[in-house]
Amino acid sequence: MRLSTVILPIHRWSEGQKIWRRAEDLGFHAAYTYDHLSWRSFREEPWFGAVPTLTAAATATERIRLGTLVTSPNFRHPVTLAKELVSLDDVSGGRVVVGIGAGGAGFDATAMGQEAWSPKERADRFGEFVPLLDKLLRQDATTESGPYYSAVEARNIPGCVQRPRVPFYVAATGPRGMRLAAEHGQGWVTYGDPRGPADVPVEQAPDVIAAQLAKLATACEAQGRDVAELEKVLLQGSTAEKPLASLDAFVDYAGRYRELGITELVIHWPVPDSIFANDLAVFKRIATEGLAQLG
Repeated sequence: MRLSTVILPIHRWSEGQKIWRRAEDLGFHAAYTYDHLSWRSFREEPWFGAVPTLTAAATATERIRLGTLVTSPNFRHPVTLAKELVSLDDVSGGRVVVGIGAGGAGFDATAMGQEAWSPKERADRFGEFVPLLDKLLRQDATTESGPYYSAVEARNIPGCVQRPRVPFYVAATGPRGMRLAAEHGQGWVTYGDPRGPADVPVEQAPDVIAAQLAKLATACEAQGRDVAELEKVLLQGSTAEKPLASLDAFVDYAGRYRELGITELVIHWPVPDSIFANDLAVFKRIATEGLAQLG
């Protein structure tokens, strides 16, 4: 099992760069950031762009993997996103992971003046977005026409440092998303039950993940893939569980999910006076000691 972190893009770079470097120094496998235009309780607070932040982080670090968790079609187009990802992969020396999901009904859904998409349209768009992004990142030139997204002789030269392209970690809980993860993903991402923490008692949270993993295995089987080929990534913070309360709480949490088959845990870097307000000293102990205590 690997341990990674999410660093929200809320800091001016004079301070933010210190956090990204500290994440590398603490030994995290990867450091991700959210790709939103704004987000929930941070809407009236500072919030910077994901790709510029990751590019700056790439120049400030040397080893840690970097990525989005997650980007989505809400305000992205495959052609422009592919160009940015090729550039980011080059700047980072091949350390990029693309967490990608269908998006939701938050602020991003209407910020560009569009009507919020229905769940079906989000799924339809996602089903077109991922394969086109895949092609754009694998090919020097791509022409494709679809109901939602098209590319006309779109060039991506010299392509990604990582071959055949940067890895996709597909966030999915439903059957269509699971199929995309099985077909195009090098990893799969879950944050737990999509209904939200208020609807799932703490003791039932692992059962939700176990059921999702079973669906992922079925989707992989249908695609002729071994589910063991995919990283299984659990993003902490969207359930009522409190794994960052103490080192012992984290060890119990990590052990439960490692037993289920989760291969990477992602914990939120503490943000004071927010839903991610955790003790930084405890967080650092978890980063440096947590997985070692699993045995």
